[in-house]
Amino acid sequence: MDVALYEPGAGYYRRAGPRIGYGPGTDFLTATASAPIFGKVVAAACGRILGPETAAQSQFVEIGAEPGVGVLRGVPHPFKSVRQVGIGEPLRIEGPSVVFSNELFDAQPFRRFRFRDGSWRELGVSVGPGALAEVELDPGDLGPAPFPASASEGYVIDAPLASAALARRIAEEPWSGLFLALDYGKSWEEIAFETPAGTARAYHGHSQGNDLLERPGEQDLTCHVCWDWIAEALRDSGFAEPRLESQEAFFTLHSGEFLSAVTASEAGRMSREKLSILQLLHPAHMGQKFQAMWAMRPVVGSTADSHRLQA
Repeated sequence: MDVALYEPGAGYYRRAGPRIGYGPGTDFLTATASAPIFGKVVAAACGRILGPETAAQSQFVEIGAEPGVGVLRGVPHPFKSVRQVGIGEPLRIEGPSVVFSNELFDAQPFRRFRFRDGSWRELGVSVGPGALAEVELDPGDLGPAPFPASASEGYVIDAPLASAALARRIAEEPWSGLFLALDYGKSWEEIAFETPAGTARAYHGHSQGNDLLERPGEQDLTCHVCWDWIAEALRDSGFAEPRLESQEAFFTLHSGEFLSAVTASEAGRMSREKLSILQLLHPAHMGQKFQAMWAMRPVVGSTADSHRLQA
């Protein structure tokens, strides 16, 4: 997973060229395809949660954006400053901040486990002559939540351990303010008991597949985030109780005034901005598929060492 996604010169997220959007060579869509309206609703929501005075004192830090394509690029905003932290760049966040990500955590490597003959077995990959093959490994550490003592034969758990570790590194940095992650995920209960085939899939050319070993380095590999683990990482670092809302509910609640203004100004016609809002909010599009986890930390904790954002 680490090599296929992040190895310099070989990994999917290290290669040059477009990955997101509608053009040739792209593989999937994210909310950034609805720019600039996406950035406007994000800025409106964060500004409302923080309040104008705190927003004006805060830097907006976006983690994991595609190079040169920040969510607030060219968008008016209420923040003191805006910066992006890319893959492999120092993850250093200090002072009043909004720490934002869009589909960052689902893009981290995960570990795959299968229940067979009464026990959990971790799955790995062997490199053979001209081919990759799935192999079973000793399970080792099973992660921050106990796996079920038993499961149906062949039950698969795709455990997003790297995403939980990344959330913990972000939370340990010496900053205060708003954490906001837009992503798709499930509770540990759902992952452990309601998804017998796992949640991992591959994307290539806007087609979804289940062969994770096909086209190594040329296709996106992803699985659902475990929101319980992200929330635990935030709580452990002094954040108030994290809130999880559908993307539809989050933007409707916290960007409502902005959305109403756009709708009123474009009354009587289906403009590009209204179509973009529909894509972001409608349950049949991104409104229910994606969730927003957000939390506030009013007081900076102890100083943490500088880390790097990498898988």
